[in-house]
Amino acid sequence: MEIIECKNNIFVLDMKNTHYVVGVDKFGTDTLIYWGKKCDVDDYEIFTFGDENSNHTFLDEIKQECTVFGKTMYRECVLKANFYDSCREINAGFIGANVQKDRLTLNFKDEYNGLVYSINYKIFLDCDIVEKSITVKNESKNDIEFERLFSAEFSLPSKQAYTFSNTNGAWGGEFIETNDTLTAGSLVFDSKKGASCHNNSPYFIAYQNADEKSGSVYFASLAYSGNFKVIANRDLYSNTRVILGMNDFDFSYLLKSGESFTTPCVYAGHTEGFGEMSRQMNTFAINYLLPRQFNDKVLPVLYNSWEATEFNINVSQQLELAKIAADLGVELFVMDDGWFGKRNNDRAGLGDWVVNKNKFPNGLDELIGGVNALKMDFGIWIEPEMVNPDSDLYRRHPDWAYHYDTRVKSELRHQLVLNMTRTDVQEYVFDCIDKLLSEHNIKYIKWDMNRPFSETGAKNLACSKMLYYLHTKAVYDIVDRLKEKHCDVQFEACASGGGRADLGALSHFDQCWTSDNTDAIDRMTIQHGYSLLRPIKAMRAWVTDIAGINKPCTLDFRFNIAMQGALGLGGNLLKYTDDDKEISKKNIALYKKIRNIVQFGDLYRVSNPDDNEVLINSYVEKNKSKAVIFIASRGTRFFKKRINVLFDGLEKDAKYRFIFQNKEYVKSGAFMANVGIPAHIHGAYYNEIVICEKI
Repeated sequence: MEIIECKNNIFVLDMKNTHYVVGVDKFGTDTLIYWGKKCDVDDYEIFTFGDENSNHTFLDEIKQECTVFGKTMYRECVLKANFYDSCREINAGFIGANVQKDRLTLNFKDEYNGLVYSINYKIFLDCDIVEKSITVKNESKNDIEFERLFSAEFSLPSKQAYTFSNTNGAWGGEFIETNDTLTAGSLVFDSKKGASCHNNSPYFIAYQNADEKSGSVYFASLAYSGNFKVIANRDLYSNTRVILGMNDFDFSYLLKSGESFTTPCVYAGHTEGFGEMSRQMNTFAINYLLPRQFNDKVLPVLYNSWEATEFNINVSQQLELAKIAADLGVELFVMDDGWFGKRNNDRAGLGDWVVNKNKFPNGLDELIGGVNALKMDFGIWIEPEMVNPDSDLYRRHPDWAYHYDTRVKSELRHQLVLNMTRTDVQEYVFDCIDKLLSEHNIKYIKWDMNRPFSETGAKNLACSKMLYYLHTKAVYDIVDRLKEKHCDVQFEACASGGGRADLGALSHFDQCWTSDNTDAIDRMTIQHGYSLLRPIKAMRAWVTDIAGINKPCTLDFRFNIAMQGALGLGGNLLKYTDDDKEISKKNIALYKKIRNIVQFGDLYRVSNPDDNEVLINSYVEKNKSKAVIFIASRGTRFFKKRINVLFDGLEKDAKYRFIFQNKEYVKSGAFMANVGIPAHIHGAYYNEIVICEKI
């Protein structure tokens, strides 16, 4: 399994179950030959067509890997550039390929304008994942300005219409799965706000008649946390193409003479069924994408004090919460907003990352030492990209916020966005966090971002439309520098909830905040959408005091939902009854026994609550020796349903012992996957956790 170079410039990306085959035809045009289940390598060839009339050319039919703007090409393009002579067309010829064991580069050059671009491929054999990106290099003496600089193009094989899955959401309702069938024209999923994931997701899932277990599924996810765009188009020939990358909304990239630039990566694959797609991407993220410091370690059970105290914090109250949390089995205590500057509400203090002396007269170490004495690590919240106008930082540097001199700065949440493209701002942010981590025993940073961009003026940039990309890059760079210096500190990506829960963020941060909505009922849907193409290990999920909007669900139910990711607590522990504490202690102890399976195992989504009101998720160890099955219903108090409860993913011929609804069973994996146990799922918010062990 490797890159196989065949005759006539045909290249086979040979993976465990999949072939991705590309080539360059006799005219020097890149093309996708095949993507799907493996075939005989010797059978692949490039077919060319010469159909033309006054309105259509042979170029319309070509399934390119990187369509460029120019000639008689009228479809959506990956690259579009403005050259020094006002020409806006790219006319490039093939100049050769570079082939390594797991990498392929196809190189093209526009001789007249000195532009070289490369289509880059890397394969991950065990996960059947292809990485794609585009590199552009300016070999001319003049600047080249790109109006569009996408990362990848995909042509889907079937002439039949595809259904595209993405998410449609908002703050507090992220990752709500949508499915749209594309019969003609275009579908667009994008973000224009400066972060990636509140509304749509930077990926596509395309399928025909697929479900969790079967049906051909094609997918690709962009590793980028800024503005993105996904465009799917079905043309007059019934060809379906998808391009994705950085959004061309208010965008350009100025490539100076001698410079090169590589786009954010896209990770793509083909599977049978949605379940295998999710498991494939989950394994890929853990093995190759997540930062190496913690990718193979279980994430700790945390407690965050925000919902208990909000801005009204002090040492004694935080320590009181910490003592209760420690007694429950919590491993990490996180203090949220309100510890710094003159931060008594959300109107002041952002940017002043110094300890509030009124709240902490003896400094942070009094609290941190107390938390550590309880055998817990200490973490802290920070929002480094933002500033309040009512802050010492803004009074010193009002020019550090994005702005136009002739326009009023729009405030959202009483804050402005710092110009992270400036090196002095970057150094200020780095120095503040570095000082915090160097002077205190802090093991966890929750990095937040609570508003979208506006008035995106940046006088420091020769091309201000580069701002969105350079801002995102600055965040990545700062986090990487901090992680290199403080390698024992975990970082969480938060952006007013799940605004940065993408593969780009997760290649730098160790985990992400899924949503500010912690209602367990809503989380059933949110976490389902998250799980499609994102790693379960990195999904933070909290148990809070929000107990259902219409009818209250039990504390056990809330734990059931939150334990299906990286468990956290966020309620007001000071109001917990003795029963609440015992229930919490019991569930946390259980989670510690099963979290290795949840965070590193394979997820089988047996039943979707949006389809039949019952959630059944089966998490199975890689060696299939053990499984944990979460069952939860969200029916009304009249809800009573008899279903066959299935446990998927077990070894077919092996026997498993488990207790379900107070009865012990010994059944084969095949029986549980296909027949199951008849059971009454009764009452509002029924829930149960079943542990299966191989005999």
